[in-house]
Amino acid sequence: MDNIWLAMAIVVAAYLIGDGLKNFKNPNSKNILDTLDYDHELINENEVHHFLGISKEDTKSLISEHPNIPHIIINNKVYYPKVKLREWLMKIGS
Repeated sequence: MDNIWLAMAIVVAAYLIGDGLKNFKNPNSKNILDTLDYDHELINENEVHHFLGISKEDTKSLISEHPNIPHIIINNKVYYPKVKLREWLMKIGS
């Protein structure tokens, strides 16, 4: 079983090295991390105050005053899509 993991690691390493060499000295190339999509990153309800830079109490009053704030509920927990929350804040701030 260890040989399978070793073989898989070698294949992944070979792919990443090959992809890196293919784009070597190409200023317009993107690495594998640049291709990941962070548009769907969710913020837990308890962490929104860190994202907004305000106190937990102010965050609770903001959320209660604006029920249209972008959010989703998964397994009875509220999450806020980071990009949509930022766009919503820009709208209410202007």
